[in-house]
Amino acid sequence: MPRTKGSKNKPKTVTAYFAAQIAEKQSAKEALTAEIASIQKSIEEQKNTLKEKKTALKKAEKEVASMEAKKAKADAKAAEEAKKTEAEAVLKKLLASGVSADEILEKLK
Repeated sequence: MPRTKGSKNKPKTVTAYFAAQIAEKQSAKEALTAEIASIQKSIEEQKNTLKEKKTALKKAEKEVASMEAKKAKADAKAAEEAKKTEAEAVLKKLLASGVSADEILEKLK
């Protein structure tokens, strides 16, 4: 019996199989590309939001510092007014008790 020509183990290439795999991988690639674009857009939006929030925070910090400085000035002024009022009260009390102006000046020193 004569032998058949050619190898029986010869690989059989099926181009339809490869075409289906290529189409599947292309669609997966497109889906990943779209997802990456979506994520990048989201990141950019978050960066812009972060920048706006940082700007608002700096503005608020400046306003707080300004208010604290104004409060410190007002407290110092109120303390000075209280001292002045107290000194005037002591002066009136001493004058009412009959102490001379020279003795008052010596007590203030």
